[in-house]
Amino acid sequence: MAIEKVNASSSLAEVVDRILDKGIVIDAWVRVSLVGIELLAIEARIVVAGVDTYLKYAEAVGLTASA
Repeated sequence: MAIEKVNASSSLAEVVDRILDKGIVIDAWVRVSLVGIELLAIEARIVVAGVDTYLKYAEAVGLTASA
């Protein structure tokens, strides 16, 4: 039985184009506490999208002001 190798790699330009077209959201929340006392709290939300994609979805949830 022969083994076939399929090369399904994408170029960096294709990956960036897909991310800007569809958008990506990274949401992280970390809380460190000891004996009920919160020592550290970190919240981060990163949104990467093209301007058209951002405006399309931001308008849908009311994040943009109407001119």
